[in-house]
Amino acid sequence: MLTAAVAVGAAEASNPMVGGAEMYADKTIVENAVNSKDHTTLVAAVKAAGLVETLQGEGPFTVFAPTNEAFAELPAGTVETLLKPENKDQLTKILTCHVVAADAMSDAINKMIADDGGAHPVKTVGGCEFTARTKDGKIMIEDGQGNMATVTIADVDQSNGVIHVIDGVLLPKS
Repeated sequence: MLTAAVAVGAAEASNPMVGGAEMYADKTIVENAVNSKDHTTLVAAVKAAGLVETLQGEGPFTVFAPTNEAFAELPAGTVETLLKPENKDQLTKILTCHVVAADAMSDAINKMIADDGGAHPVKTVGGCEFTARTKDGKIMIEDGQGNMATVTIADVDQSNGVIHVIDGVLLPKS
């Protein structure tokens, strides 16, 4: 009986916590994200852009997932404006610039950065090209406007890819 309890405890411990919720490797990106209290803005944006079905698809996807705090750092009114139906194309562009068509865990990203001399170009589904770097052992993503976002929780394994939680919203070149 104790062995079974230890095995269950170990299995549960292997699921990372994001936004107060366990993230399960057998669920899709969307199925997990909707449970994170730190990603309610991102989930609302994904729904408004009509990307739920896409991100529930087979993938593989690597999603750099900004927190609610990251969205709150944008200029006042930006999120509300982007969520309006008439701005769906712009919202979709921004969101798909957070998605890479690969399953890239942090060790692979770190190797690409090292192999490229400290800066690796990242091409996104949305047509953006960002730059991945490392600083103080953390993966940093430089967006098209020169802003930096740090990966705060890496390698959240999903059935259709991986999520890396970031502390900034990645924006395309203007």
